[in-house]
Amino acid sequence: MGFKCGIVGLPNVGKSTLFNALTETAAAQAANYPFCTIEPNVGAVAVPDPRLDKLAEVAKSAQIIPTQLTFVDIAGLVKGASKGEGLGNQFLATIREVDAVAHVVRCFEDSDITHVEGKIAPLADIETIETELMLADLESLEKRIDNLGKKAKGGDKESKEQLDLVERALTLLREGRPARFLECKPEEERTFRMLGLLTSKPVLYVCNVEEGAAAGGNAFSQQVFEHAKKEGAVAVVISAKIESEIATLSREERAEFLDTLGLHEAGLDRLIRAGYELLHLITYFTVGPKEARAWTITRDTKAPAAAGVIHTDFEKGFIRAETIAYDDYVRLGGEAGARDAGKLRLEGKEYVVADGDVMHFRFNT
Repeated sequence: MGFKCGIVGLPNVGKSTLFNALTETAAAQAANYPFCTIEPNVGAVAVPDPRLDKLAEVAKSAQIIPTQLTFVDIAGLVKGASKGEGLGNQFLATIREVDAVAHVVRCFEDSDITHVEGKIAPLADIETIETELMLADLESLEKRIDNLGKKAKGGDKESKEQLDLVERALTLLREGRPARFLECKPEEERTFRMLGLLTSKPVLYVCNVEEGAAAGGNAFSQQVFEHAKKEGAVAVVISAKIESEIATLSREERAEFLDTLGLHEAGLDRLIRAGYELLHLITYFTVGPKEARAWTITRDTKAPAAAGVIHTDFEKGFIRAETIAYDDYVRLGGEAGARDAGKLRLEGKEYVVADGDVMHFRFNT
């Protein structure tokens, strides 16, 4: 499953540089002028997970298949984007298709790279992007309200439910607050998602800092972290320059390079972990002699739905899931050892999959 993350931000904050580094491609031009990304670029990267390598080693798997994270690089937004300024609406529509927004914020000084507003001010940059997205949402909802009102008066139950959500969302947006702060009942969440609001997406702030601040951040990134904390969002520090260099190195060279910079891991790892936290994602594994494979699901997913990530037939015909905890699988030398030790469990339809579970699904065809 993985998840799709849209990279947004003002021009010249390092979005395309970061995208190129993360996907190890040159698909998105990184240039010192606005709108160098003419079409949204899509790239998939393997999610690093040391557990998968260990499981493959224990099972002597011939192939390792990690789960993937998809990035969509979206052109720099500017003031007036909601009214079509710059490349405006074309790119706002792309944001509707992603699961989360990675908002890249410029947190570095560099006289060679111009800032579209002429100054380095992370919180002002965040406000600019957020305002444009809120304006686009306001316009979208205001266009729907009359039609929904007529249908609701005519007794259409679904329209009445939508109208209530639209009115509440409009109140929030007019107060200058993003739609993601709207308090929804569990039964309203599906309808709310169907509204397709840009500001309903979870936000991950990516503080792009200079190389020397990659380990601990700087005064600019600290402002962003404080802002994220206030709104219950997630923030991470990354140096796009360092990620660009890492992308060209072998695994061994990467470890050595990171060590010289005082970093324990690449920015990609931090970004993925932060994204997983934001979207409440976990990983389970399927392991055998042919392959060891990682699968991404949302937390609190039950066994049949987890099986459905592999194939819909697995969910439809689900019988049971043979399940071993990751630690038990490794400690006992694999499936046979876990079975002998009584650590292989047979779980039914109500079992909630835990992070790290090693699973084998039984199903009817």
